[in-house]
Amino acid sequence: MVEGGWLQRARRIASPNFDARPSGGAIDLLVIHNISLPPHQFGGPAVVDLFLNRLDLGAHPFYLKWLRDVRVSAHLYIRRDGELIQCVSCDERAWHAGVSEWRGRTRCNDFSIGVELEGSDLMPFRDAQYAALAEVTRELRSHYPIAEIVGHSDIAPGRKTDPGPFFDWARFRSLIGE
Repeated sequence: MVEGGWLQRARRIASPNFDARPSGGAIDLLVIHNISLPPHQFGGPAVVDLFLNRLDLGAHPFYLKWLRDVRVSAHLYIRRDGELIQCVSCDERAWHAGVSEWRGRTRCNDFSIGVELEGSDLMPFRDAQYAALAEVTRELRSHYPIAEIVGHSDIAPGRKTDPGPFFDWARFRSLIGE
């Protein structure tokens, strides 16, 4: 169930990295991402810390090189074990897409919901993640007019590659009844 943009079953960890959506626009796009910090390592607190602006940049060379002064978030984050964490109300604009375009519309953050899967482009996602993502998708579609589901690579080609080659789109679409 979604109330005020928050999924009741999600663990809430409110990120400051959001702002108001433009008025009058429909939230009709779901964007799937992958993220791991440090790259290709799972299970630690770094992704949530990044979304909360408290990542220790000295903890890994990648952070200092690539994440200094970065302010990002996602609406939802699904860990490898299927745990669902919500960082931004779906009614607000999370900062997940960056420079982006879909079907002639720019600034995809304005009209999309971003879901981060704990993962990388180098390995498959887990059953628990597909199950959680499918459930979340059905729940979001019952509350928002989501017409399309895309990867970050679809809205930022050449700049982004996620959810990556190991994301099984056919499996996911089957789980959501498409």
